[in-house]
Amino acid sequence: MRRSPGRPPVPFERIVAAAVQIVDEEGADALSMRTLAQRLGSGTATLYRHFDNRAALVAHVVDRMFGGIEIKDDEFAALGWREACRTGVQAMFAAVCRHENMAPLLVEGIPVGPNAMAVRERYIAVLLADGFPPQVAAYAYATLSRYVLGFAIQVRGHNGADQPDSDAQASAAFQAADPSLYPATSAVADWLPVPLEEEFRFGLELILDGLGRLRDGD
Repeated sequence: MRRSPGRPPVPFERIVAAAVQIVDEEGADALSMRTLAQRLGSGTATLYRHFDNRAALVAHVVDRMFGGIEIKDDEFAALGWREACRTGVQAMFAAVCRHENMAPLLVEGIPVGPNAMAVRERYIAVLLADGFPPQVAAYAYATLSRYVLGFAIQVRGHNGADQPDSDAQASAAFQAADPSLYPATSAVADWLPVPLEEEFRFGLELILDGLGRLRDGD
């Protein structure tokens, strides 16, 4: 008796694209070999031809996100370290925000796929070229990337349906704070809560200022 042919192979790029789509639409927890196979109309055995386990799949999904960071190497190198870091971090943050459900996957491990490696290489090369010691350059990239990740996690909660009401309630609480009990908070109540985008830019400048002092030996 002849065996029926197995399921046809699914192209690798289509698998990764479908996995990214699941994360974008349903969240990181929804991504599994089973749900991905169902999305593709295939079987899990087809997926295991490409990935040993879910962790390997996640690594490729995360690296696909890094591939969406839109900066050209020659333009980046010409900016000088400070503007390069500022521009690069903002581009990385924009990429994560386009795939805000990706944030939990970024926590699962240090990205070492080809796109992530290219981004890391780009940053560190600019820092080294501008006189940063190797250890400081390595620490700088690690700090900047973690900074982006921290804000990416905040973005997920900030974009919820109840967020405008939550911000309004916080603002009202700050405005109503008793000056006798919370004099410092009352003094800055007009600027609280800080909009997430402004907080991101402000914190980034503080990091860059600190890096500049390290570079100059202050």
